[in-house]
Amino acid sequence: MTTRGRILVVDDERSMQEFLEIFLRGEGYAVATAGDVASARAMLENDDFDVVISDLQMPGGSGLDLLHAARDASPDAIVIMITAYASTETAIAAMKEGAYDYLTKPFRVDEIRLVVEKALEKKSLARENRRLRTELRTQSRNRSVVGNSTAMQRIFDLVSQVADSRANVLVTGESGTGKEMIARAIHEIGERRDGPFITVNCAAIPENLLESELFGHVRGAFTGALHNKEGLFELANGGTIFLDEVGDLPLPLQVKVLRAIQEKTFRRVGGMHDQQVDVRIVSATNRRLEEEVAQGRFREDLYYRLNVIEIPLPSLRERRDDIALLVDHFVEKYARELGKDVKGVSDDAMAKLTSYRFPGNVRELENVIERAVALTRGPVIQVESLPRSVLEREEPAPAPRIPREGVDLDRMMEDYERSLILEALHPAGGVKKKAARLLGISFRSLRYRLEKLGIDDGSSREDE
Repeated sequence: MTTRGRILVVDDERSMQEFLEIFLRGEGYAVATAGDVASARAMLENDDFDVVISDLQMPGGSGLDLLHAARDASPDAIVIMITAYASTETAIAAMKEGAYDYLTKPFRVDEIRLVVEKALEKKSLARENRRLRTELRTQSRNRSVVGNSTAMQRIFDLVSQVADSRANVLVTGESGTGKEMIARAIHEIGERRDGPFITVNCAAIPENLLESELFGHVRGAFTGALHNKEGLFELANGGTIFLDEVGDLPLPLQVKVLRAIQEKTFRRVGGMHDQQVDVRIVSATNRRLEEEVAQGRFREDLYYRLNVIEIPLPSLRERRDDIALLVDHFVEKYARELGKDVKGVSDDAMAKLTSYRFPGNVRELENVIERAVALTRGPVIQVESLPRSVLEREEPAPAPRIPREGVDLDRMMEDYERSLILEALHPAGGVKKKAARLLGISFRSLRYRLEKLGIDDGSSREDE
């Protein structure tokens, strides 16, 4: 059952505990009670509360002592003081120590209702600010997805189809193909666009810290857990959580992620209570998870929960038509960011770029262009501004990979033929006879292929 928040009531008068507990439960809050500072301190160290309502005067310790304990256990906890001994001095002291508000017995129920609601609004705002800071730290350097190739058009169509679905999505592909950008696109055009988008790199976080990062922890759960901490699942509530490199999740943690997906609940490390969460899961991997399942390294039930809809991203080698478009995009981006007056790329440099295999895919291409823009002194990137890897390195042809759903071989061959012809026409300056020589075919054969593929737009010439 979803609650509006968790509240701890601390008062040495049993009647006041019962009154506040009944009233606040009726308002939809989960309520715990304690009769003294020592009991309340133990509860704060073993659980997480949104609001603490405490009497200021109690035997065995004051409300100010409890205020300090709450601050140590959970800096985001909102503390409200209640006392029958109203005075300006005690009110000022409590507020200076960090109390959110100060109420005097006897109080009206409307008054306590309003103060609690405002306290939770403040905590919600603090949580949102923290979420935004987390998102700014983790968001991709480039949020756009660029591509005109047939392969990418199919991806764009699939993204638009699944964006408003609540089904979990698994994005697969080699490193550097833009899996996070696709995940972000799914979020930004879907019904959860106004919610948070939280990225978790499952391979980058040490295994002993990953559970705490995902689900949070309570104070004292382990050495160094000095405060209660929200996890990334909590920060993603109402939005999307992107589990990047999900194939690297340790097996013990896979069980807990599966439970969070199936039951929409989780428990903080060291916590005693389950918390509900409403998130959409988009995950990504460069591994073949079917093989990981077969080898016992990945849970089959989790695999099927994550892979409701698969989006397989092509490598840059499989979408070579997009290289020139991506180059133009990155040149514009980094010229603006670096304050350089760079407008484009020379024909020779473009020929080198389009003939390179880019084992690092789009990420490698972006790094190459950023470097070239930084090194270029004139308005056009020349060959000498490209790294040695692009100029000299030859990659072996990769082993062919056929997806489970099969391939359209005729279309693939047609796309590959088209990309080779376009690559030949570019350094040939559009002269067909030069392009034919580069391709090792006759001029008549080239003209036939241009007509067949529908790419003779009239900009090329037959001879010099």
